[in-house]
Amino acid sequence: MSVTRIPTGYVPLTDAAPLIAAQEMGFAAEEKLALELHRAPSWSSLRDMLAFGQVDAAQMLAPVPIAAALGLGGASAPLSVLSVLSVNGTVIGVSSSLARKMADAGHGFSFDDPLSAGSALIAAGGPSLRIGVPFPFSMHAELLTYWLKGLGADTPPGIGIRTVPPPLMVEAIRCGEIDAFCVGEPWGSLAVEQGASALLLPGRAIWSFAPEKVLAVRSTWADAESGLVSRLIRALWRAGRWLANPASRGLAAEILSARRYLDLPAEIIERALSGTFTVTPQGLQRETPGFIGFHDGAAGFPWRSQAQWIAGQLAQRNGLNRRAALETAGSVFRSDLYRAALRGTGVELPGATSKPEGAFGAPQMFGGESESAGLMHNRFFDGRVFDPLAAD
Repeated sequence: MSVTRIPTGYVPLTDAAPLIAAQEMGFAAEEKLALELHRAPSWSSLRDMLAFGQVDAAQMLAPVPIAAALGLGGASAPLSVLSVLSVNGTVIGVSSSLARKMADAGHGFSFDDPLSAGSALIAAGGPSLRIGVPFPFSMHAELLTYWLKGLGADTPPGIGIRTVPPPLMVEAIRCGEIDAFCVGEPWGSLAVEQGASALLLPGRAIWSFAPEKVLAVRSTWADAESGLVSRLIRALWRAGRWLANPASRGLAAEILSARRYLDLPAEIIERALSGTFTVTPQGLQRETPGFIGFHDGAAGFPWRSQAQWIAGQLAQRNGLNRRAALETAGSVFRSDLYRAALRGTGVELPGATSKPEGAFGAPQMFGGESESAGLMHNRFFDGRVFDPLAAD
C-alpha cells in the first residue's frame, strides 16, 4: 500500500498534540498515511480552509461542526467529527491589574473553586467586564456562558465576550483590550510568564470532561473516503495513547515547541501536559491532575450526547428550536465511523453512543461492546446532569 498524504490543519495549541505526534512519532506512517500539517492563524481561517478543500482534515473547536449543521457561523460545507482529539485543556485568566484587585479583596487563587473564583471575578470586574475567547462557537464561550449563568442573579448582564485568536490573547490582555480570557494552553501560561495575567481557573472546573478539540472533515470526504477515515482514526488513537503516558511528556513538549509547530519554550508547553501550573507572575504553583486528556476514559470517542449538549447551548443563545437542534447535532459526531475504525483491534469501545453528561462523580464502568468500558469523572460545577433522552 502506497503512502497517502492528507493535508491537515491545526492552530498552534498544546491540544494539537495528537495530530503532530501522529506524524512525528510514526503513528500515521503505521497506517500508510502522511499528515501534511498546515498551521492556521485563527479558527475562522482554519474552518474556511477545511470547508473550501485546502485541507481534508483539521483540528477543530468542538462546537464549530455543530454550529455549521445548525446554520450558524457561515460555514459553507457540512462537517463531520471523526474523533475527539482532546478533553479539557483550557484556562481562564485575568489581567494583572484585575488579579491585584481580587487578591486585595481576599481571593486566594486556589485554581479549583469555580464558585469563589466567579464571585471574585464579578465583584472585581464590575458590569463592564470584557472576556476574550478564541471564537464565538467554542467550548470556551459555551463554558464561560454556562459558568456565569450558573453563578446566579448577581451576574452583570453587560459582561462582554469578545473574539481574540489564541496567538493574540497575550497581547490583548497586556494592552488592556480585554480584562480576562478563556484560552487553550500554552497561551494562558505564556501570559503569566510575561507578567500580563494570573490564572483563575481551569476549564475542567466548570465541566470536568468537556470535549475541547475534535478531528473534523467535510462530510462528503468522510462518505467518499471510508478507508482513509478508518486509518486516520486509528493513527490518532495511537497518538492519544502515547501522549497519555507520563513518560512521553518531555518528548511531546519538545516536539510541540519546534518552530514549525508552536514555536514556544518546551517548559511552558509541558505545564499543560503535567497539570503543574504557575498561576501568578509571583510564582504561585497549583496542581491540576487531568488538566488535559487525550486517551483515558474513552477520551477520543465522539459521544453524540456531547454534541447534543453543545447544540442545546447554541440553540438557547441563538433562538433555535431546542429539540430540532439536538436531533441535528446527534448526526455530526460520527461514533459509527469511530467504532468501525477500531472494532477488531482490541480497543475498548463503549457500546452506547450517548450517556448522561455530568452524571459521574467518580470514574465509572459503562457498558462496552463486549465488556464494560471505563469512563472518567464527568461533572458540571453546578451538579446538573444533561440526559439527551430526557431533554426538552
